Amino acid sequence: MHCRPSPSRSRARRNPLQWLRVWLLAGLTGLLAVAPAWAQTPHESDEIWLEVDTSQLLLRIMRGDQILHTFEDIAIGRYGTTRDKRRLDGRTPLGEFRISRINNESSFRRFYGFDYPHLEQAERALQAGDLDPSAYVAIRNAVRSRRLPPQTTVLGGYLGIHGLGTGDPEVHENFNWTNGCIALTNEQIDRLAEWVGLGTRVVVY
Repeated sequence: MHCRPSPSRSRARRNPLQWLRVWLLAGLTGLLAVAPAWAQTPHESDEIWLEVDTSQLLLRIMRGDQILHTFEDIAIGRYGTTRDKRRLDGRTPLGEFRISRINNESSFRRFYGFDYPHLEQAERALQAGDLDPSAYVAIRNAVRSRRLPPQTTVLGGYLGIHGLGTGDPEVHENFNWTNGCIALTNEQIDRLAEWVGLGTRVVVY
């Protein structure tokens, strides 16, 4: 899992095959609207969803526009947030996600994985020259077939919400320490389980 802190940052070299990138973007634009099944649930007034306020370090359980519960003193990426995450950059991606997988036996106690990366993020990385065209196609194909996109590209992966496991509560209390995930205490992540399931919407801002 890529949530552990790391001082290193990686960035893919620009791909010289500019014509291939142009061809891919031109031919595949119409496919960008395709989304995994868990991302297609319409927003409803009584929907249970999660709001993550990265500036205040709060995670709110919401029903529609009503706050059901607030978890304080959460932790995010050690280097803050970003619109366009890169692998091992220590940043938490902003945006709207869905819980696509759940591991209740994680080394972080519980792990609620995001449907990351999205095609829009992959497209921007391709245009910037950071994502190899073959990796873009792999992400596109996974989304088209409603599978989890590759988690080991330059965009990173294995992102979501988790607890501490055997981690140091004092570190969690005083530092943003993850490599992009959103971390709660073990007590908080157990409480969160009462509200979260596959498909739960998460808005990170």
